Amino acid sequence: MALTKVNRGGLNTGISDSSDATFLTATSSEGVTLAGTLAVTGVHTVGNNAIYTSDGGAATLNLVQGLAKAWAQIDGTSAAHIDDSFNCGGITDNGTGDYSTAITSAFSNVSNIVAVGMEHVNSTSSAVDIANSSTSSMRLKSFDGGSASDREHLGFLVHGDLA
Repeated sequence: MALTKVNRGGLNTGISDSSDATFLTATSSEGVTLAGTLAVTGVHTVGNNAIYTSDGGAATLNLVQGLAKAWAQIDGTSAAHIDDSFNCGGITDNGTGDYSTAITSAFSNVSNIVAVGMEHVNSTSSAVDIANSSTSSMRLKSFDGGSASDREHLGFLVHGDLA
């Protein structure tokens, strides 16, 4: 492991006029433990093996497995559209209270996903129809009093493994 302090004058290795920076370099075989607060800027990749300690400290859990992989907030009235979303593309209005939303990064297997659908206001029930979903499309059906109904505030959330 190497710790390098770079002063304003820089080094002869192509680093010039840096603002007093410190660089820590470690190989993959070396473990690094940091204490205190770590401020990270820029884009950083987290691998599928990233773990975190549970709130109570009793367990370590896989970070990637615990993240929602797709969600959408849909307005199903008039011309159905997506108000906000993550990992979702366009929407198709299949008829009264029946919508399909494209999943941008597909799931590896539709049988291994967990999806929850909800209607935010004034509905007796709504459902996500996983039977008619695929690895790249989520089907959402909305009902009011047992009948299909276009609703203004629909949503779904999906957990599972992406392809």
